[in-house]
Amino acid sequence: MRTLGSLSPALLLQAPGGAVPNGSSGEILGLIARSSGISKGVLLSLILLSIFSWSIFLFKWWLFRRAGRQSTQFLDVFRRSTRFSEVQAVCPSLSESPLVGLFRAGYAELTTQLRQNPSTGPPPAHDAESATATTRPTLKSLTAVDRALTRASVVEVGRLEAWLTVLATTASISPFIGLFGTVWGIMGAFEGIGQTGSTNLGVVAPGIAEALVTTAAGLAAAIPAVLFYNYLVQKSKVFASRMDDFAMEFLNIAERNFT
Repeated sequence: MRTLGSLSPALLLQAPGGAVPNGSSGEILGLIARSSGISKGVLLSLILLSIFSWSIFLFKWWLFRRAGRQSTQFLDVFRRSTRFSEVQAVCPSLSESPLVGLFRAGYAELTTQLRQNPSTGPPPAHDAESATATTRPTLKSLTAVDRALTRASVVEVGRLEAWLTVLATTASISPFIGLFGTVWGIMGAFEGIGQTGSTNLGVVAPGIAEALVTTAAGLAAAIPAVLFYNYLVQKSKVFASRMDDFAMEFLNIAERNFT
């Protein structure tokens, strides 16, 4: 025990010189610089995919925040107004809200049906008190209004989910692209072993380390893309649910006042 205690300071003094160097950004850059052209191409494609996925996420996150705020404002105007024309007037300023697209589609269908009846004009209001028994507009088909709202909902959901397939694709293929670079690098390492005839770790390890860089890059590109995709899909589902609620509210108003 005394011998070990006397040796420990010497071992501690020797450790900095003999220890395996820790990974750092400079060493990683060195591995990338020494890698083959195929590996560099794989890394470049993964970097581009990662930048693209981050750009899509930031843009969609900003867009969804605007859509959420404008949807809240639109619903407030819709529920306080007594005439559809008042709601129609604020639609251009709240165009980012998917509810505006639904309202415009439903309002256009209502207007078209009521104009086909010469005894009535466009829908003047959505409250029962404003329509008298003699001049009350009448819809020809409430089902047609429902179909118009459904079509508009499909369009708005497609607009909300635009570019999400890119995130899903990035999350799916990035690990495989990185694995391809790793397999290619390991093939080169084994080829080097065959040429030198040596299996020394000092000969094999650098080639394997260079090969594994692409796997790490593939995971670095895929993991955020998965998180971004799941987050944005969930937000899209919330908007879709709000659109369903608004469509039912619109149909209830139309049925009470125009049938």
